Amino acid sequence: MSETNRPARGRRGRGGRDARRAEKPVVASAPYITRKIPCFEVLDEEGLQLIENNADTILEEVGIEFRDMPEALDILKQGGAEIDGVTVRFPRGMCRSIIQASAQAEYTQHARNPARNVQIGGKNTVFVPAYGSPFVFDLDKGRRYATIEDFQNFVKLAYASPSLHHSGGTICEPVDVPVNKRHLDMVYSHIKYSDKPFMGSVTAPERAQDTVDMIKIIAGDNYLDPETGRPRTYATSLINANSPMTFDDTMLGAAKVYAENNQATIITPFILAGAMSPVTVAGTAAQSLAEGLAGMTFVQLVNPGAPMIFGSFASSMSMQSGAPTFGTPEPALVLYTMAALARRLGVPFRSGGGLCGSKLPDAQAAYEAAATLMPAVMAGVNFVLHTAGWMEGGLSMGYEKFIMDADQAAMMAILLRGVDLTENGQAMDAIREVGPGVHFLGCDHTQRNFKDAFYLSPITDNNSFEQWESEGSLDHAQRCNKRFKKLLAEYEAPPLDPAIDEALLDFVKRRKDSMPDSQV
Repeated sequence: MSETNRPARGRRGRGGRDARRAEKPVVASAPYITRKIPCFEVLDEEGLQLIENNADTILEEVGIEFRDMPEALDILKQGGAEIDGVTVRFPRGMCRSIIQASAQAEYTQHARNPARNVQIGGKNTVFVPAYGSPFVFDLDKGRRYATIEDFQNFVKLAYASPSLHHSGGTICEPVDVPVNKRHLDMVYSHIKYSDKPFMGSVTAPERAQDTVDMIKIIAGDNYLDPETGRPRTYATSLINANSPMTFDDTMLGAAKVYAENNQATIITPFILAGAMSPVTVAGTAAQSLAEGLAGMTFVQLVNPGAPMIFGSFASSMSMQSGAPTFGTPEPALVLYTMAALARRLGVPFRSGGGLCGSKLPDAQAAYEAAATLMPAVMAGVNFVLHTAGWMEGGLSMGYEKFIMDADQAAMMAILLRGVDLTENGQAMDAIREVGPGVHFLGCDHTQRNFKDAFYLSPITDNNSFEQWESEGSLDHAQRCNKRFKKLLAEYEAPPLDPAIDEALLDFVKRRKDSMPDSQV
């Protein structure tokens, strides 16, 4: 799924390559990826059973704290858990039994444009932009606090990037809008400037409810599934555990609202190993599984069958400075392990992403992002959050980095297609036609396939040194800078029914008018 049109037959050489890069991007036809290669495994049956047994021991003996939400404790107690203050202990096997009895192995997240619906779970992969950065960065203006204009820009870039299947959530924090009102502008921006699926607000239960109410406006008569009578799922939203082994009332309240309305939640332990979990891969995996099982059990007790994703975010850390590190081998091993555990549990799986600790869109950013994206792809992650834009350990959302990562995601889509073993893929006609000692450039098979034979990046430079020099000697980040500006300049909003737009704007205004500005 390239971000550029392919050339017409006969357009060859450097001029053709430059012209192809200049052409306007087109929207990909595939709304998500269905993998055709196997998942990579790092543990055998015995190893996975050991992690599962250790997670059950954590749930049964240590317990998980559910803080500041007595209703959650009541729900869990009625489900069979033991309550000791805010500590919840789960009898061995209880969580797995509840989850496997009702959780969906795969679900559809609907978009306002049905052609953009994504299938989450199974062999499917959905690439999603980065999430949650208070700062943004580009080469022209440097690092700065994000604004609502930046947020809208990244929604537009995600819409214009065929390799990204989802609009994301809090792509960056628009700090120029009051905290208690910015969720309204963010959800509206996802709906207005894209027709891909999106994530809802989780910073308070009432903000989750605002997301649901806005979904009802765009869905209209399609909100309820006539066969099941349940709401269709239009939002997949991130619920983080406060690791180690704690959930707070904010996350639980938002999760409850979404579960009650059949909207999907991603239950994710957010772990900096060494600080929020043990330093070892097996210890981190066991704790992550225990936290995930507890959160998913809560969701299924609120509404059996509510769609959800088991998430894992585990980074390593510098034991000298305490800073998170990315692209290292230990988190990759955790990711491979957690993906296998999710498959055994029978639920979709989420992880990252194009992660890096770099402050610039430089070589460190590129190799760390590649070293985190590749394990996510090979492990079989279904919902790849933080695919594009993540810099500085998540503190900054980079414009150039976004373009770099979207290009990598496009390559991963081709990798996941696997090997073409059709008659055309075997290419025996070409081998017979050409024979020994002659090149394949002019044969019929090459002429039929050259347009789509190899991935063509819109940002890498493969020209001669002289041509590269004559065109300004641009490095990779500078080419990405030109690319994001071009995409924004050419952006065209997807159609939105004026009546729906008016109803959304009216809802946003009424909700904003109902409360004073607040920074909490």
